[in-house]
Amino acid sequence: MAKGRELKTRIKSVENTRKITRTMEMVATSKMKRAQDRVAAARPYAQALRDVIASLYSPELAEEFPLLRQPAQAKRAAVIVLTANRGLAGAFNANLIKEARATIARLEGQGVTVDIHTVGRKGLGYFRYVGRAVVSSRTDIGDRPSADDASSIVNDLMTAFSKGETDAVYIVAPSFKSVLSAPPTAIQVLPVQPPESGAKRRDYILAPDAQTILGELLPLYVRNSMYRALVEMTAAFYAAQRTAMKNATDNATDMLKILGRTYNRARQATITQEIAEIVGGAAALQG
Repeated sequence: MAKGRELKTRIKSVENTRKITRTMEMVATSKMKRAQDRVAAARPYAQALRDVIASLYSPELAEEFPLLRQPAQAKRAAVIVLTANRGLAGAFNANLIKEARATIARLEGQGVTVDIHTVGRKGLGYFRYVGRAVVSSRTDIGDRPSADDASSIVNDLMTAFSKGETDAVYIVAPSFKSVLSAPPTAIQVLPVQPPESGAKRRDYILAPDAQTILGELLPLYVRNSMYRALVEMTAAFYAAQRTAMKNATDNATDMLKILGRTYNRARQATITQEIAEIVGGAAALQG
């Protein structure tokens, strides 16, 4: 019966694991829903900012604002890599790191010096592991990133860009499209890109004037881009963790079915053997 006891121990272990993964799936589902609400709330504001900037933009005004400076050739760029502080989310963090590596390799292939900034323990751990210098890192941003968190990440980079110390700033983060789709992307937030030719322009009554408004909106637009990346990263992480934990729970359920059948067969074989031994013993006594 040793095999039967071993199977019972394994069944109990898998049942405990399934309880944990099911609980984590439920927690991730709850947190994902709240994160999705923050993503949905952030998008209309970001679109309104883009529309206003596009309507106010003109080549003449662009020369007055450092954040609109379009370098002839980028020599130095900053890449902000967003990852989660935790794992158990499938290939979520690995895919973000892969996108970051591709972006860094592309920029360095163009002769650009890249400064790496990380948000999240997984990205920081990877670059430390490969021996790559990280200019700044943040691991204190929780599940509810705020506008202040976004500002603290990009304010120094905006200052460096305005002084000409950096020629471009990229954010590597997931683009949250749905629960099942959040592909990693590299978004260029600096310099602020001028509107496409032919873009629809709206008429505004400006007070005080376009220069003052643009001076306020451009930094706000960059901070909002960072904030959107943070909230989309949170939503995408919990969506990935929910999927991973659901798969783990389903796999544990399938494993329990197999182990249950194996245990029943082993138990039946043991009973059959015991009956055979009893019958054999009785026959021997009668003989």
